[in-house]
Amino acid sequence: MTKFVVVRHGETVWNAQGRIQGHLDSPLNHEGLAQAELLGDHLAHESFDAVYCSDLGRTRQTIQPYMQRTGVQPVLCSRLRERHLGVLQGLTAKEGAARFPDVYARFHAREVEYAVPEGESIRDVFERTRSRFEDLAAAHPGQSLLVITHGGILDVLNRFVRATPLDHSRDFTVYNASINRIGCEKGTWAIERWGDISHLTRDAALDDF
Repeated sequence: MTKFVVVRHGETVWNAQGRIQGHLDSPLNHEGLAQAELLGDHLAHESFDAVYCSDLGRTRQTIQPYMQRTGVQPVLCSRLRERHLGVLQGLTAKEGAARFPDVYARFHAREVEYAVPEGESIRDVFERTRSRFEDLAAAHPGQSLLVITHGGILDVLNRFVRATPLDHSRDFTVYNASINRIGCEKGTWAIERWGDISHLTRDAALDDF
């Protein structure tokens, strides 16, 4: 079995403000930096055969404490980036609904094939996420992998593993700095544990929206 430990980045300034990030970046805030340190402490006690990380700034900040403790250099991967949300990036939900009412309504309704102008559809991000994780499983049979990524990737990854519809309302959490454990054996995928934030000092973290 190939085992994946998939982690969402720590809390950012824009997470706390409720701003849509997509491919834009805002730095980890004080809470996010503390979460990254706790993640580093926790994950340093596990053994991984390879470490992969989205190439966006907030994931690279999140993995820094782990790198300092272990000396491991992650493989940066653009296919692990957050969904590109085009014209909505940098806006709050209220601002997006005011400036682009039709765009925001279709985004909020989870229209699977709808690509936000200048961005991606849910189907787009699902397909690149599915193919990336299948490629990783094929490249690392029987190994243990650490992956640092984003809320939107975790959203579609969960649905891929559970074979649940992409347009259904989310029935699982996607917390900042959460640890999510997935296994793949001979093409069969399963969630071993999801949304674990027991390594954090607080019993709550921001969920994705």
